[in-house]
Amino acid sequence: MPYPLDYFTHRRDVKRKQDERAARIASLPQAYLAPVTQTDREILQWPIAKLVSNVHKQVLKPVDILRTYGKVAIKAQENTNCLTEILFLEAERWIENGEINLKGPLAGIPVSLKDSIAVGGFDVSVGYSSNTGKPYPVDGSLVRLLKEAGAIPFVKTNLPITLLSFESTNDVWGRTTNPHNPAYSPGGSTGGESALLAFGGSRIGIGSDVAGSVRVPAHFSGCYSLRCSTGRWPKMGVNTSMPGQEGIPSVFSPMARTLDDLTYFTREFVRMRPWRYDHTVHPLEWRDGSEEEWRGKKVLRVGVLRDDGVVTPAPACARALEQVASALRAEGHTVVDIDPPSPYEALLLASQLLNADGCLTFRSFFRFGETNDPGAAQMEFYMHLPRPIKYLHYLWVKYVRGDALWAGLLRDWHPKSAAENWKLVARREAYKARWHDYWNDQGLDVVITPPNATPAVPHGGMRDAVSSCGYTFLFNLLDYPAGILPVTHVDSKLDQLPPGFNFKNLNGVARGAYKYYDANKMAGLPVGVQVVGPRLQEERVLAVMGRIEDALEKHGGKYDLLEVE
Repeated sequence: MPYPLDYFTHRRDVKRKQDERAARIASLPQAYLAPVTQTDREILQWPIAKLVSNVHKQVLKPVDILRTYGKVAIKAQENTNCLTEILFLEAERWIENGEINLKGPLAGIPVSLKDSIAVGGFDVSVGYSSNTGKPYPVDGSLVRLLKEAGAIPFVKTNLPITLLSFESTNDVWGRTTNPHNPAYSPGGSTGGESALLAFGGSRIGIGSDVAGSVRVPAHFSGCYSLRCSTGRWPKMGVNTSMPGQEGIPSVFSPMARTLDDLTYFTREFVRMRPWRYDHTVHPLEWRDGSEEEWRGKKVLRVGVLRDDGVVTPAPACARALEQVASALRAEGHTVVDIDPPSPYEALLLASQLLNADGCLTFRSFFRFGETNDPGAAQMEFYMHLPRPIKYLHYLWVKYVRGDALWAGLLRDWHPKSAAENWKLVARREAYKARWHDYWNDQGLDVVITPPNATPAVPHGGMRDAVSSCGYTFLFNLLDYPAGILPVTHVDSKLDQLPPGFNFKNLNGVARGAYKYYDANKMAGLPVGVQVVGPRLQEERVLAVMGRIEDALEKHGGKYDLLEVE
């Protein structure tokens, strides 16, 4: 429980951290503050496989790669406020003293990290002022593995307080904006990463995902990501807003500026055998044969989930999905619409499991006067309404407004006892079994869906859109790997709502999502598509993403990344 006097400590710690970041940037050597040169531009264009090869051959110095990306990261910070901790000078020392293995498969590659990942000597605030001034004494397991692989952690990136939002705002670090349009969110909770990657200030980043937190940012900002299955990626050596929450486990996963880099990085990272560092990782080697199989299979059977039965995708997202489906058909693949076990049931189960503690854990880290995320604040408010009032509201929503779907989500929105939680877990497992059977009965190779019902929300939009997360949350519940690739941009002419569109006919979740959909204001924002495979089949997902991108290039146009200025 925060105390009123905490407010002064909170404001002091916020100012200290922001001053510390500003001082670090201001005192950087000129190599990080100078304009981007032609040599820099060549380095920025090279995929990480080529960068690694040049480092191994000693024709390119790791410090030069670091300084190039550091330079652009600072520009990204000026434009989007995406960075938290600046590690450049420490990274140079790690290179000099041999702490980075320059013979490794990721030699010389700067890697950006979500703020929740522990780097020795730095805070892991996750946006709470109470976590500042407490630097971790040593690197977490994920960072130790990166250094052994030759990668260079060089910045940490912003996120939302609570980590439960598709925005990225907190008092400690401020608000991160979308590099395509500063009035919009870059996504969350790994929004600083997506802004940095889309801007061009990093090629590889690592985030975490409990309801879409590496996928929605990639969709909102225009980059690539892969939500891995639990056990495929390390999860220790981090801080979180919800320690102990395992109803819907959070998964740390990679993000990238290009698909080639995402694939190369994921492959080489798993080949480092991360289970040596982290007891939560399955000792599952990278399966080259599986990757080759899915790259070469002549005809894929692709299921299309066009509508989750909760929020029909907005025109821009529906158009991107159809663009992918059409490109795959043109390549001779079998593309079928699917009607799987109820995604609404998954949203209901997942939201109850994730917040079974009544939102008490994430709230426990707040200080008096600390700003909550608008979406998390809505969840918390309703969670703690007196149950008689909540039940009357439920009856009004269901029988007066006639919105059984929204009423069903609200009805049991209260803290769960251990017995209630166990029942939810049992329902979760039964639901997963139904999806497993459905997938096999349909003979599906992959499923494609929108990543979200709409493109990026404007700042503050999660207050209304907080429940519109079903297209990603579904696959956290199922624990399926899911990748995002950007496909197109919102078009002010093509993506208008149909004439006569009536918001009054929408359920409560859809009204919150569509409240901010405006094709004119959103014009130019990225729109992605989600590619899903069976559990622990990351090789399949990445291979099929490659085939989709090839098909788009042949039949509709490959997505154009933002160019570094």
